[in-house]
Amino acid sequence: MSDSASSLVDFVASMGGERSLRVEENYGDGFVRLRVAEAERRQAKHDIRCIEDVVIEMLRNSRDAGAENIFVATTREGATRYLTVLDDGCGIPQEMQDKIFEARVTSKLESVHMDRWGIHGRGMALYSVRENAQSARVMSSAPGLGSAIRIVTDAESLAERKDQSTWPTLGTDDEGNQVVATGPHNIVRTCCEFALEERGRCNVYFGSPAEMVATARRRVKPTVEGSSLLFIDDLSELPVLERMHAAADASELMRVSGSLGLDMSERTAHRIIAGQIHPQRSVLKRLTHKSDKSIERAVDLMKDRRGLKISKGDAEEFSRAVERDFRILAEKYYLNLSDEPRIRVSRGKIVVTFDIDESD
Repeated sequence: MSDSASSLVDFVASMGGERSLRVEENYGDGFVRLRVAEAERRQAKHDIRCIEDVVIEMLRNSRDAGAENIFVATTREGATRYLTVLDDGCGIPQEMQDKIFEARVTSKLESVHMDRWGIHGRGMALYSVRENAQSARVMSSAPGLGSAIRIVTDAESLAERKDQSTWPTLGTDDEGNQVVATGPHNIVRTCCEFALEERGRCNVYFGSPAEMVATARRRVKPTVEGSSLLFIDDLSELPVLERMHAAADASELMRVSGSLGLDMSERTAHRIIAGQIHPQRSVLKRLTHKSDKSIERAVDLMKDRRGLKISKGDAEEFSRAVERDFRILAEKYYLNLSDEPRIRVSRGKIVVTFDIDESD
């Protein structure tokens, strides 16, 4: 801005205050034409009314970037909500990583996306997120490497549901289609509704930062392995979701995760490497398999009361033990389990079932 233009703005501000800077033209009788920036700011406040609105906009943003896998990590400390969304989409050039949070900046010049949440592609979603957050920044991204974006909000100024732990349940509508039927409209329900809507196109994973790191290490297939990693000078050259798997030890895993907006202690990193923090299934699989799993366990463990009986606690401990041993095959043949091993006791035998995740 030139000195003369700056002086003019200062003069207007001194004469009419901030109100004058928000008004482009005054028609009298209380009617005014707002400046574009003020109109955008008001629209942003309308678009984002709670943290769940932030989550759906971030999910749609990843989808429109071509992501097939989206990881949503969140935690809350006091009134501060931390949200990090990682994906394997097309990525963001370095010079655009600040500009994408400005109004009317979009990569969808020739196309917009209409879905159940409205139109997407106006260049207002990330701007609206930033306007309602304490901070919003790209932690890491590059063309072809995916993105990690971190949002920090204040629960006292941006509302959120009190119950953020209850998972929704699945039902059917009048036409027999699966829908999210009940449960509080919290962050996890938002993820479930999006995953159900984008079924077959996007896999959505949800959990704490530590759970998402453990999940990325297990679920994401590396494109660079073994001796090829020796020629990588910096793990930032790898796709965002592959960096956790490439970390050599707990110290490096902690640093890599922190650079992506997934803060944790070195002790937690050790627990992840030791397999003490289990990877999560996608929210869609957790949603659709939840009720069936509980029924199977009850029937399997108590099926034959005249034969061998195993307590629920012992069966679960045995399941964890064989899951650890399964890694011998998992690492060699690139296998992933869709659920924990199921133990079934019947007359004269104990059957262990490993359900393989065929989508990985």
